[in-house]
Amino acid sequence: MSTASRVATRIADVPFLDKEDTSLLLVLPGLFVFSAFMLFPVLYLVGISFTNARPANLFAGETALDVLTFGQAEFVGLQNYVSALTDPAFWNSFGVTWLFVGTSVTAKIAFSVGIALVVTSDRVRGKRFLRSLIIIPMGLPAIFVVTVWRGIFSTAEFGLANQILREIGFESVAWLSQRWTAFLAYNVTEVWLAYPFMVLITVSALQDVPEELHEAAMVDGAGYVSRFLHVTLPAIKRPVMFASILTAAASFQAFLIPYVFNQGGPARANELIVVYGYREAFTFSQYGEGAAISLLAVAFIGAFMWLNVKKGRLADGVSES
Repeated sequence: MSTASRVATRIADVPFLDKEDTSLLLVLPGLFVFSAFMLFPVLYLVGISFTNARPANLFAGETALDVLTFGQAEFVGLQNYVSALTDPAFWNSFGVTWLFVGTSVTAKIAFSVGIALVVTSDRVRGKRFLRSLIIIPMGLPAIFVVTVWRGIFSTAEFGLANQILREIGFESVAWLSQRWTAFLAYNVTEVWLAYPFMVLITVSALQDVPEELHEAAMVDGAGYVSRFLHVTLPAIKRPVMFASILTAAASFQAFLIPYVFNQGGPARANELIVVYGYREAFTFSQYGEGAAISLLAVAFIGAFMWLNVKKGRLADGVSES
C-alpha cells in the first residue's frame, strides 16, 4: 500500500470524520498551494489596480505585511481603468495585438496543415524521422529561440535575412526599425515557436480520417484538391479549430518576441498589450495602471476563449461533428 493510501485510510478511521470531511481534508493541501501560488497573486493584482501604487508608496512600509496591504498607496477606484481605456496608446496596442493574433494564427494553421499533409503522405519516406525533427522547437528554451531570430532579422548587414536578400539581388532591410517589417518578423518567429503543437494535433487528426472516404472520392473522380476540401478538411476541422483557439490565446499573451526584438517598437508602435502593460508598470513605474491593463487583457482573452469554445461547441469534444 502506498504512503498516500495509508494516510487516507488512517484519516478515514478517525471516528468524528465522515466521508465528506475526509475528502475535504485531503483536498486542503492542494487548495492551499493553489491559493498561495495562483489565487493570491491574482487577488493582489486586482487590489493594486484600484490604487495609485508606485515603487515610492507601495514599498514604503517597514515590513512585508505593509507591502501586502499596498503600503502607502491610496485607493483611486476605477481611475486606472478609465485612464487605460481613454489612452490612445492602449487602443493602438489592443488593435496591434488582435492583428498579430489574426495574422499569426492564420499563418500557423496554413503552415502546420501543409507540413502535416507532407509527413502523413504515402509518397513521403522517412516520415517518422521528419516528425521527430518537427518537434525540435518544442524542446528549445523560448528565450533562446527568440534571441536567435532577433539575430536573423538584425538590421545590420550581417543579419541572415539581409544576407539572403543581398544574395538574390535586393537591398538590405532595417527589419526591426520599421513598423511593418518588425511586425512581419514577429509573425515569422511566432509561427516557428508554435507550429510543432499545431502539427502534432493536425497529424493526429489526419490519421483518424477513414481511408474509405478518400477511396470513394477517388472512384467518383475527385482530384487531390477536391478530396482535401471535401473529405480531409471537414474531418480535421474541429481538432484544428481547438488547437487554433489555444494557440490564439498564446499569441494574445505574446511578450518575449516583441520585447526581446525591439520592446514593441519602433516608437511603441508594435507594443502588444502584454508588453504595453509591462512597460507602464516597470518602465514608467505606474503599477496601478499596469495592473489594470493586465486585468483588461485577461478579460478580453477570457471573453475570446469563452465565445470560441461556446460557438464552436468544443466543450462537446473535438471529435464531435
